Amino acid sequence: MDSPLLPRRTPGASGREYAVPKPEHGVPSRELRLRAASGWERFMRRSAAERPVRPEQEDRA
Repeated sequence: MDSPLLPRRTPGASGREYAVPKPEHGVPSRELRLRAASGWERFMRRSAAERPVRPEQEDRA
């Protein structure tokens, strides 16, 4: 039952606009944290690949 007195409502945006919150002073951005994490993973992989095997470790293997 539609009433001619009330405007028809359609689902969708409420009219509010959400702004991305600015990072607090001194807190690294999400992009910077992701870049640092990927760099750390590469560093750890590279160091594991380049690590020489010590003679006492060969006996245990």
